[in-house]
Amino acid sequence: MRPGAELTVVLHQTRSPDNLGAVCRVMANFGFERLILSEPVVQDFSLAERMAVKGGHILSGMRVVPTLAEALEDCVYVVGTTSRTQVEKRAPLTPEDAARRLAEESTRGRVALLFGGEQRGLSDEDLTHCQDLLVIPTSDVQPSMNLAQSSAVLLYLCHRQGLTDAPALPQEEEAGARLGTLNALSGRMRAAMLAADFLNPQAPEHVLHELERTLMRARLTQREAELWLNAFKHLGRAVAPGNSRG
Repeated sequence: MRPGAELTVVLHQTRSPDNLGAVCRVMANFGFERLILSEPVVQDFSLAERMAVKGGHILSGMRVVPTLAEALEDCVYVVGTTSRTQVEKRAPLTPEDAARRLAEESTRGRVALLFGGEQRGLSDEDLTHCQDLLVIPTSDVQPSMNLAQSSAVLLYLCHRQGLTDAPALPQEEEAGARLGTLNALSGRMRAAMLAADFLNPQAPEHVLHELERTLMRARLTQREAELWLNAFKHLGRAVAPGNSRG
């Protein structure tokens, strides 16, 4: 297995080409190669080249996608970074624990380390895509870290956990549910539960996000997620307005 094959670094709404190039350099330092930009503000990627020392192959090989959901759709586990220590009903991991969880979950499929944009970081809505979040402890004098600096801290820890040489998926362990499948399941759940009057049509997200977090904590296999998806497809048809159920 090539170095870093199971870890994807995702940069969401990145503005600075210098930060982009510096992240590529850090990834090269520690043997990680999969980089995805979602909704980037920076558009001229050539400006990142001078900072991407020996990381030009990462810069040229990165994917650019229009949404965060698309960036994460192939991943079975995502950790989002934040400088906020208070996020509703969610306790952040330490950087060491996050790196350990990423290494453990990488045996089930691709995992992602998600960084927010330089101005506002990751929103609460962005963090709903993540099974866990992490906070790097910093001084109160300056609680937030530069994107390139925080990537260096976290990718070093991931390197130490062995994510650059992840073991092959054991034959007896099924692949984990991809977030793309879980997102499709969420859409089906939403439609079916709205039709069944289970969700408040004016504010369905609160309950739906709680249900989504329950499914993510369950560590479903891809096969199990597909079974849930198929079940809600049929349930949605059964409760659709105008359906005759005898």
